[in-house]
Amino acid sequence: MSDPTLKRVQCLSPVGLHHMAYWEWAGPSPDAPVLVCVHGLSRQGRDFDALARAMCERYRVVCPDVVGRGHSDWLPNPALYQIPSYVADMVTLIARLGTDQVHWVGTSMGGLIGLGLAAQKRSPITRLVLNDVGPTIEFASLQRIGQYLGKGPTFATLEEGADYLKRVSVGFGPHSKEAWLELSKPMFRQAGERLRLHYDPSIAIPMTGITQEMATAGEAALWAAWDAVEAPTLVLRGADSDLLSRATAEAMGHRGPCAQLAEFAGVGHAPTLQAADQIAAVRAFLFSA
Repeated sequence: MSDPTLKRVQCLSPVGLHHMAYWEWAGPSPDAPVLVCVHGLSRQGRDFDALARAMCERYRVVCPDVVGRGHSDWLPNPALYQIPSYVADMVTLIARLGTDQVHWVGTSMGGLIGLGLAAQKRSPITRLVLNDVGPTIEFASLQRIGQYLGKGPTFATLEEGADYLKRVSVGFGPHSKEAWLELSKPMFRQAGERLRLHYDPSIAIPMTGITQEMATAGEAALWAAWDAVEAPTLVLRGADSDLLSRATAEAMGHRGPCAQLAEFAGVGHAPTLQAADQIAAVRAFLFSA
């Protein structure tokens, strides 16, 4: 199977134009339905290689590098590293793809972007998968992420960098050494003789100073968005997740789109969608459309 093609789309923000990169996996035909897969806060589009390979027998699979990450531009104003800006970029991307309907898989931040778009009237999202995220985000998890996000370490080798990622991503669950190296490789860029993480360290700035009270206040808006979603929805949860509680996941099954829930033992935040059972859950839900 061939590798994905790297493409770019020009997007507009209040401070000017920027390019968002995206990885496109060819489907079985030019008019195949589109599956958009969007990564977590400090990740990038190649996270979905395993899932894309399993889905492109039916879909044209598109995996963007959200702005500030991967091969996308960095923004001059860090205050724009926010969900509404990302949703606007995705609207532009979908227009570029020449379709008015997409299925969506979003991990963590990518799930919140999908939630924001799916809640809009006449949303292009007709089937939604949220990977370990929901309207209530546990504050302790935000604090944990804030301990490493944007710190900007550099590494002498890929193996050294992969070991660092393994320490800060323990919730991803078990992976073989080879699988972890493959998952980690796109996370780095050359910086002279060393390697740095792929993202703009300033993506951490909007998280600075978030308090428990601020996080709680944001829940009402997210639950309102959830209640506005009409697309059939699947929620994936790591059984040991510190970001999406089981109580929140269960509540998502009783209001709004009344989501189905799939939970994975031995995994925290967030399932990487590399394991066969995780991929099978996504395939079963999306292929049933």
